[in-house]
Amino acid sequence: MTSSALVLLSMAFGIKTVRDAIPVDFRLLAAAGIGVAVLTGVGSIVLGVPFLSHTFGYADLPVFGKNELATAVIFDLGVYMTVVGITMTIILAIGRDK
Repeated sequence: MTSSALVLLSMAFGIKTVRDAIPVDFRLLAAAGIGVAVLTGVGSIVLGVPFLSHTFGYADLPVFGKNELATAVIFDLGVYMTVVGITMTIILAIGRDK
């Protein structure tokens, strides 16, 4: 959905305008996402449990109260970053070829 929103912004305002407004290197975003996802799995191996084992805990956050914090959220964040980075890299590469 994020990539779709960025593509719609590019279509409405032009790729250059969106690149100026969002100065993100999407290739680096994709690489960082892969790194986050892989490190989530490696972290579980370091702790002596199988690759990508899920664990969670609870924390009292000031505004939100008691919340569950899970390693799956970190993995999902890495996947999200990878998908947005790769999708936007492809779309911007296609948009540059005129």
